[in-house]
Amino acid sequence: MVDEKTEGKRKTGGGKLTRSETVTVRLDPKLRYLAELAALKQRRTLSSFIEWAIEDSLSRVYLCEGGYNNDPGTSVADASTSLWDVDDADRFAKLALRYPELLTHEEQKRWKLIRENGYLWKGSYSKNGGKWTWRVEEGSLCFDRLREHWDHFCAVARGEAARDTLPTWADSKPSAGKLSFDDLNDDIPF
Repeated sequence: MVDEKTEGKRKTGGGKLTRSETVTVRLDPKLRYLAELAALKQRRTLSSFIEWAIEDSLSRVYLCEGGYNNDPGTSVADASTSLWDVDDADRFAKLALRYPELLTHEEQKRWKLIRENGYLWKGSYSKNGGKWTWRVEEGSLCFDRLREHWDHFCAVARGEAARDTLPTWADSKPSAGKLSFDDLNDDIPF
């Protein structure tokens, strides 16, 4: 008996697989041959074996040195959940905040622009002079603002755009006697 609900639907085998990114890798002939043998032994394709081998090795590559009691440190695998994000801007900021020594020269220039831009950070006006101050830490970064202006920061760091394309912020707290019309509360009932 044919089920009316599934009659018109196409049958597919297995579950949905997520597609991986394509990376071109050069292997010397001996290493390729041995990798093919290992892949055969595990009943995998060469591509699947290479992906597995890389993932397996992430637990043996350390991002930072350990401390006490022979602790080896934090491996790439250990840090993976705190560093990965689907958004480029978020992923970059998380890496820069935790492991700035891993940034390339261009990334260092981009991070400097981000660190110095008060629009992207939660902060407060200081008592002395009323200057906007912030701390460069993950809890202070406004990720939504960074995402919104990400392309601008990248372009300026690459030298493709002028610095004045970056967002600005009120560097100093407006004094009480110098409020503008924009500073007034829109909820005044008159």
